[in-house]
Amino acid sequence: MKPINAIRMGGCEVLPLVEGGKGVAVSNGASCGAWASGGGVGTFSAVNADSYDAEGRLIRQVYRGKTRRERHEELVAYGIAGGIAQAREAHERSGGQGRIHANILWEMGGAERVIRGVLEGARGLINGITCGAGMPYRLADIAREFGVFYYPIVSSGRAFGALWKRSYNKTREWLGGVVYEDPWLAGGHNGLSNSEDPLRPEDPYPRVLKLRQQMREFGLGEVPIIMAGGVWWLEEWQDWIDNPELGPIAFQFGTRPLLTQESPIPEAWKQRLLTLKEGDVQLQRFSPTGFYSSAVRNDFLRELEARSERQVAYSTEPVGDHVAEYAFGPRRRPMWLTTHDRERVAAFEAAGYTEAMRTPDNTLIFVTPAKQAEIIKDQVDCMGCLSSCRFSNWAQHEPSFDNGKKADPRSFCIQKTLQDVAHTHDDAQMVENNLMFAGHNAYRFASDPFYSNGFIPTAKQLVERILTGR
Repeated sequence: MKPINAIRMGGCEVLPLVEGGKGVAVSNGASCGAWASGGGVGTFSAVNADSYDAEGRLIRQVYRGKTRRERHEELVAYGIAGGIAQAREAHERSGGQGRIHANILWEMGGAERVIRGVLEGARGLINGITCGAGMPYRLADIAREFGVFYYPIVSSGRAFGALWKRSYNKTREWLGGVVYEDPWLAGGHNGLSNSEDPLRPEDPYPRVLKLRQQMREFGLGEVPIIMAGGVWWLEEWQDWIDNPELGPIAFQFGTRPLLTQESPIPEAWKQRLLTLKEGDVQLQRFSPTGFYSSAVRNDFLRELEARSERQVAYSTEPVGDHVAEYAFGPRRRPMWLTTHDRERVAAFEAAGYTEAMRTPDNTLIFVTPAKQAEIIKDQVDCMGCLSSCRFSNWAQHEPSFDNGKKADPRSFCIQKTLQDVAHTHDDAQMVENNLMFAGHNAYRFASDPFYSNGFIPTAKQLVERILTGR
């Protein structure tokens, strides 16, 4: 195994080991500061981060506004307060070692307002901003304004080229690194383009090499690339280390820090990670963001899969094969289905899925009365946690504050489920009933001898283990 030497990133020498930022409330100040104390780059999530009262007790994010716009303002205030709180804790726990980064999603609601508020309230405590989920053109301007380095997350050289030419070329001195996030292996939301097949993973090496070649054209040959997604043992990446073709490389670990003593996730989540098998983490496209995302296939995702399978196309008038009448909704408005689909609907209703809900694609899905009530309540309770949400049809842009489409009942409230899975500590079933993001290598917890007999390391112990190559 080659030695892992420090590299220059964001203006200083650090170990080329980066903690991946995971929100909501999964990468926090405790895990970030502990990772940085080992000499690497710790990352806390500034996506709806937790904040605390004067006694240090968690403040649950309860929304009292009567309108979505009012609740959105509450969400932004929570986000700023939480980001500042986590930055302070990370700085204190790091002991002045390593670096502290804040991770944001450009498509989160109020992203620019939140990160500006966090950087203002935590001046001098944050060294870098990591940002993905969209094309964050204004990221560089924000970093320059506050004197911090920025780390865009991309999944191709083409994406970085677009960012550079439109914006980043004006602030090259603040570009600390570029995160290449493998769209087939990383956990959470993934940057698969329409030209890429989610079922056909591509080798990351030639994709990262193309990114480096693109960066060299821009005079960025010494700016580190951070490989994210699929990294477990560094001995499996020896060909990348000190490779002159790739230039300076760091490695990001998002899934492995979930299973540390400092990790704030509930114990049931940690224990579930130790039981995963290969294939248990899957790409799916139910997210209200519209992006693909990788998560554990549990009862939550199975219900979403089944919901979409109970789906039929409809017409508002008899046309073509749509000749079978169906009475929709409380007013029994006539719609027309194909004869085959009308028979399917009868089977859905016989099984208890009696309530039809319209989608933006001129289809109907069929759910139970209880599930319909839950979906409608979640849509009504929307607090605008995304810049645009296909589940609730919220969009943060004036004057309408909607995305111009019908709300999509095939999706879900991502804020609700991520808050619940991160903060429910007294219900073992919460890992089955909520969205649980993970990278595709999470199954390796069960076979890696480092975790034998249920051992859960500290973040510092994990960094030390990674430095051995295994």
